[in-house]
Amino acid sequence: MSEADPPEPTGHAPAQPAGDPTRDPPRTGVRITAALVDHVIDVAAAHDDVVDPEAGAVGLFTGVVRNHHDGHAVSELTYEAWPERAPRALREVAESVTADHPGVRAVHVVHRVGRLEVGDVSIVCAASAPHRAEALAAAGDLIDRVKADVPVWKREVHADGAVSWPNAARPDGGPDPS
Repeated sequence: MSEADPPEPTGHAPAQPAGDPTRDPPRTGVRITAALVDHVIDVAAAHDDVVDPEAGAVGLFTGVVRNHHDGHAVSELTYEAWPERAPRALREVAESVTADHPGVRAVHVVHRVGRLEVGDVSIVCAASAPHRAEALAAAGDLIDRVKADVPVWKREVHADGAVSWPNAARPDGGPDPS
């Protein structure tokens, strides 16, 4: 191989360090979109919302209603949120993710509430950063923290008509809705 020949592919490129100040311009601000909605989520709009001229990567996660849970066929579900707390909690989660990922330029998290059918998008989490490792890590942290910290509950209707509330512990001290 001559010096003019490109190197052989190795299967994957090494991950780039997050927010490397020697390679990336310092972050001067971060854009955050965080909302609860009662309508169809536009995944392409979430992607477009986080695109940034300093970001070479967008990490994107979509949660989609599946047709089963814990061995039961699921025909539909309903998401309910604590209206006084959930919107603020979504914003706080987004802010914490940007604090923990200094290279992130923008985050977008939108969770749908109301009745959803199998195949509907229930949540979209997107993050942009100069490099893929940080964008993907931030999007992953975003969904993990939403599931852990935002008071949104899922009511599943099984194909046999039974109803369940998976993971329905209420942080406000209210009764378990099951």
